Amino acid sequence: MGEITKLRPAAANRRAARAKPVDKGDLPLGQILVGDCIEAMRSLPDASVDLVFADPPYNLQLGGDLNRPDGSHVDAVTDDWDHFDSFALYDEFTRDWLVEAKRVLKPDGGLWVIGSYHNIYRVGAILQDLGFWILNDIVWRKSNPMPNFRGTRFTNAHETLLWCSQGEKAKYHFNYRAMKTLNDELQMRSDWVLPICNGAERLKEGGHKVHPTQKPESLLYRVLLSTTEKGDVVLDPFFGTGTTGAVAKRLGREWIGCEREGVYIDAALKRIEKELPLDESALTTMQAGRSAPKVAFGALVETGLLKPGTQLFDKKQRWTATVRTDGSLELKGSGGKQTGSIHGLGKELQGAPSCNGWTFWHYESGGEIRPIDAARQLYLLSVED
Repeated sequence: MGEITKLRPAAANRRAARAKPVDKGDLPLGQILVGDCIEAMRSLPDASVDLVFADPPYNLQLGGDLNRPDGSHVDAVTDDWDHFDSFALYDEFTRDWLVEAKRVLKPDGGLWVIGSYHNIYRVGAILQDLGFWILNDIVWRKSNPMPNFRGTRFTNAHETLLWCSQGEKAKYHFNYRAMKTLNDELQMRSDWVLPICNGAERLKEGGHKVHPTQKPESLLYRVLLSTTEKGDVVLDPFFGTGTTGAVAKRLGREWIGCEREGVYIDAALKRIEKELPLDESALTTMQAGRSAPKVAFGALVETGLLKPGTQLFDKKQRWTATVRTDGSLELKGSGGKQTGSIHGLGKELQGAPSCNGWTFWHYESGGEIRPIDAARQLYLLSVED
């Protein structure tokens, strides 16, 4: 459950941080710092967080209302928090919050920033000027993007995430094995095909979206699973309706948010309060298998069609395995614990040269026993909508 915290004087906090190592008990974990994100981050000690995920204003520079060809209004981003009078002011704002992000990050901490073509190149240049080292630029390709209603440009079907370390020689954290397992034993690529936030996940009040740019939980799931561990502290300077906090709580990570808009804060606190952390066994990931199907099993886990902790079994119910956060399976028996992908574990259990995990493993839904391929078909339908 989250809380709202009043900010403490920044200078006192910085002196305290230099005087002694930061204790997690001194951090406002599970709380939203209310107000300007730069002042909020200044209240935090140096080198105190493991990851910063930032979804800053995109500075979309919209010149007026956006309408469809039939004259109906498009619910676009027209909020004051996205308006800057000049690129210079936007750059100044970007530099200020990135300076604080760099200060509060641990030496081996990571930074993620998401943006569109309107702002990501300006953000990227500034973070490089400040000494951050870009490890990857991730293209989030939206499987169901909003169309270009005017027909005057290509449809904007992607956003860009920059993943950075503290510097060229800095250490950083990457769960390579978990990402490969999540992607059906293929290396996770830098282009991620995920649907935009819609359906029951989209927060609404009175039939209207609470936040115009709410990010899908599947996106944050992949970010946090790939670059943090259980118990790590994740800071989101632009907390919005709390997607980062909800996913962090589910995955057993600590979170701190910064947000100035009261309507977003209220929605975020209610949302996170309902979120349940995963069972310890489901949180364990692969630490250390050909042709990729059109959908990775991990995509079903990320989007919640098959949640971590779900029990899978073969058709004859000889073996029962538990789904873990990275899409791997765990089976416990008299011979000990066995883990692997849906294909690899099925192959091992049968002593077979290969196994199609999609048809081998089954789950129960609505009183019926179904192959997990049925969940894959549901996923395909959802991203085509």
